[in-house]
Amino acid sequence: EEFNGKPNSLYFNDGQRRIDFVLVYEDESRKENNKKGANEKQRRKRRAYESNLIHDGLQLEATRSVLDDKLVFVKIHAPWEVLCTYAELMHIKLPLKPNDLKTRSSAFDNFNWLGKVLQRMNDFYILDKDTFFNPATRSRIVYFILSRIKYQVSDNVKKFGINKLVSSGIYKAAFPLHDCNFSYPSEDFTCPNERYLLYREWAHPRSIYKKQPLDLIRKYYGEKIGIYFAWLGYYTQMLLLAAIVGVACFLYGYLNRNNCTWSKEVCDPNIGGTIIMCPQCDRLCPFWKLNITCESSQKLCIFDSFGTLVFAVFMGVWVTLFLEFWKRRQAELEYEWDTVELQQEEQPRPEYEARCTHVVINEITQEEERVPFTTWGKCIRAVLCASAVLFWILLIIASVIGIIVYRLSVFIVFSAKLPKNLNGTDPIQKYLTPQTATSITASLISFVIIMILNTIYEKVAIMITNFELPRTQTDYENSLTMKMFLFQFVNYYSSCFYIAFFKGKFVGYPGDPVYWLGKYRNEECDPGGCLLELTTQLLIIMGGKAIWNNIQEVLLPWVKNLIGRYRTVSGSEVVTPRWEQDYHLQLMGRLGLFYEYLEMIIQFGFVTLFVASFPLAPLLALVNNILEIRVDAWKMTTQYRRMVPEKAQDIGAWQPIMQGIAILAVVTNAMIIAFTSDMIPRLVYYWSFSVPPYGDHPHYTMEGYINNTLSIFNIADFKNRSKGNPYTGLGNYTTCRYRDFRYPPGHPQEYKHNIYYWHVIAAKLAFIIVMEHVIYSVKFILSYAIPDVSKRTRSKIKREKYLTQKLLHENHLKDMTKNMGVIAETIMGAADNHLRPKLE
Repeated sequence: EEFNGKPNSLYFNDGQRRIDFVLVYEDESRKENNKKGANEKQRRKRRAYESNLIHDGLQLEATRSVLDDKLVFVKIHAPWEVLCTYAELMHIKLPLKPNDLKTRSSAFDNFNWLGKVLQRMNDFYILDKDTFFNPATRSRIVYFILSRIKYQVSDNVKKFGINKLVSSGIYKAAFPLHDCNFSYPSEDFTCPNERYLLYREWAHPRSIYKKQPLDLIRKYYGEKIGIYFAWLGYYTQMLLLAAIVGVACFLYGYLNRNNCTWSKEVCDPNIGGTIIMCPQCDRLCPFWKLNITCESSQKLCIFDSFGTLVFAVFMGVWVTLFLEFWKRRQAELEYEWDTVELQQEEQPRPEYEARCTHVVINEITQEEERVPFTTWGKCIRAVLCASAVLFWILLIIASVIGIIVYRLSVFIVFSAKLPKNLNGTDPIQKYLTPQTATSITASLISFVIIMILNTIYEKVAIMITNFELPRTQTDYENSLTMKMFLFQFVNYYSSCFYIAFFKGKFVGYPGDPVYWLGKYRNEECDPGGCLLELTTQLLIIMGGKAIWNNIQEVLLPWVKNLIGRYRTVSGSEVVTPRWEQDYHLQLMGRLGLFYEYLEMIIQFGFVTLFVASFPLAPLLALVNNILEIRVDAWKMTTQYRRMVPEKAQDIGAWQPIMQGIAILAVVTNAMIIAFTSDMIPRLVYYWSFSVPPYGDHPHYTMEGYINNTLSIFNIADFKNRSKGNPYTGLGNYTTCRYRDFRYPPGHPQEYKHNIYYWHVIAAKLAFIIVMEHVIYSVKFILSYAIPDVSKRTRSKIKREKYLTQKLLHENHLKDMTKNMGVIAETIMGAADNHLRPKLE
């Protein structure tokens, strides 16, 4: 067929039959490298497939490309009878009567979806057969058919499905059509212009302040994409509250940074300037003065304040409120979008059905059914898949160990080169300490390794899940979700866990240091702790990940489409049809939405797990998500082909993952405050050790805290000291200080932990227990008090079931009465004919 010249036409050339799907292939006879054997084999499979499509009731129309005559577009139309047949097979719900329930007003859906398609079409509310099935439903039905039509039988094994044909190159693409051009409305009255509406009201940068048109998104792209944007929008709304509280806590720390007594002591030339610190590595590292860490201690005052504790407790409550209120919102969407009973209706995946060769007895129906493998085979596959996932997790741990070794070895280099003298006045020393230089470079390298491993593992996880062969698409995505998240959890968070809970915790003391791998001296924190380094790590990974994702999501598809248009369009005067315009867009793929979820869940982890060290994390996440919604909308509306609409009841396995993160976040934040920050030691000193009998001050104060937290070491006790002092810049000093709570040299228990250390440990453990119990108690009360389904939604669901049963019962009763009347008339007529001869 020749193109009729209408660029936005959604119909066959007759203008009557709607295009529900498009297949694209390259004509083998016009290829430059024409391999007859392989091409003929492909042509036979394609012909067999299209013949089976026609036999199944679909109607096809082929059209050559106006830009490249090698390309052929096969347009597919599903007639009314086919749609009805497969709608019943797929358990698609359709309207029985106009909506009389007081639901949220919608300009795009005027019906209450109540019943399934039955053979009795009189039960349904049909105004127009052409519009009874909307375009999204028509495309979903046709894709269901395309995925199950066979194209070859080899060795009694059926090969079927459009996915296999596309992946093997027999077809180059298969996709439903966008309805019009996104940049201007169509003048064709048959075009609904929904894509244009989505672009103008949702995807355009000027619409960034507008609410998302969720009903239109759901109608155009399906429930699966609709519920993703509903969740992302709700998450972003809740982040606004967290961001406000986080900024308030940050400002509290920033405004009170000059009131930190311990920071003033570090920066004071008469206190910090006179304290000689012990070398932090063997032989090459010099002695250094405490006041060179003045800048980092002032920054630490901003994040390590009382506001941090308040914010950590608040976030423990916030995440519970978010999850509970989202469940209620999700229940409303399930009702409004009619996905309440979706799980029971989902069909097996074509890939699963193709492998069903073993016959077993169903325990419920006691009938024979086919499964892809036996119970023993399923166990073997599960063990192999678990082993593969474990191997990759161990690979990540190995990379983390490599980063730690890098930290330990490079720290020596920075320590030997950066501090040139002991006065701490050099600007380089002031802003770039050995710890800071090591932290920044290690964070950057860690980020690069994370992204490389992430790219590789994505492909491996898909291969493992394909080998596992889940039954339904939901099972497939849930299985892939757990594998990917487990990997990503270790990949993204391992370096943060190391800095928060391991670095500087097991270092020994200068005379008896702990060595990593028997070679590298274990890494120490700044005198103020590792909290600032954890903040730096979070900032680099969160910021770098956001920038990298935006480059991937915006720049990459835009450049690819630009190059594709430059190669294919020779002149602007060429008018191309809608199917050819869509073909040159990018393919999002069935797992495209999976990566969007994964990106946001990883961000959710950063916002909740380590928020005690970085109260501005919710603000960064909020800004990123506001842009993310519009970027995702823009690329889906303008840069990608239309995805096949899919049903979805909820956000799937991401819900329990978020609940697990929320539980873990309470523990991690309590431990960050207890073990990573210096809040508990300061409180113990303030309430116990600043006054008699341990302290010399007559009243509670923070004065003398720095001197109290630094133990004394006798330089003569260095074990590896050789002839000629290996340490430079010592002067006339005989002792140095180090961060720990140990008895001084000459004490009966010299270099053993003192009483202050055990007081601090007891206070830290008590703090963790109290904080966890308080937050968990509040979480439990909130979870119990907030029902997952609101009373209003529950009432609507019950009324809908009541109306469905009542309407079907009344219709069937009328039909039965009518049939009984017909039977009675027939009987009476027969009796009358039988008696009439006798009467005559």
